[in-house]
Amino acid sequence: MRHGKKFNHLGRTASHRKAMLSNMASSLIQHKRITTTVAKAKALRKYVEPLITKAKDDSTNSRRVVFSYLQDKESVTTLFNEVAEKVATRPGGYTRIIKTGNRLGDNADMCIIELVDYNELLLGETKDDSAKKTRRSRRGGKKATEATTAAPAAEEAKVEEAKEEAPKAEAADNAEEEKK
Repeated sequence: MRHGKKFNHLGRTASHRKAMLSNMASSLIQHKRITTTVAKAKALRKYVEPLITKAKDDSTNSRRVVFSYLQDKESVTTLFNEVAEKVATRPGGYTRIIKTGNRLGDNADMCIIELVDYNELLLGETKDDSAKKTRRSRRGGKKATEATTAAPAAEEAKVEEAKEEAPKAEAADNAEEEKK
């Protein structure tokens, strides 16, 4: 029986698993986003989030501990200099897993695992959405009635302009055909 044994071995020996997670963590730190299977991403999340938490405290000991896990000087430097500064105020949850579907060859569940603070697309959308939102009440006021009366008038003007432009364009096309 395997009661209370939640650790996913990923079908590998301990040394292979350790090396694989170390390499994946280094790649995630350097590239900020990697594509992998869902099972590996979940194992990587448990592996890399404590390292990012350790990187918040920039001391010689924490650098040595993180290096013992990553075995890559460049990724340790990137982690302590860039990543730790961005996540300094975040209390946890440094990674995000986004499922992307199944792999063609073996139908494995694929996903993208990324560092949360480095996704410019989602960060940009959330900032724009908060700026666009305004408070609205349920009951209509003077502003709502003025906006509804002004909108149809503007639409009618646009339709009239389009009607005027259409005959001009047709006339130009006919003139070109006659020249030929």
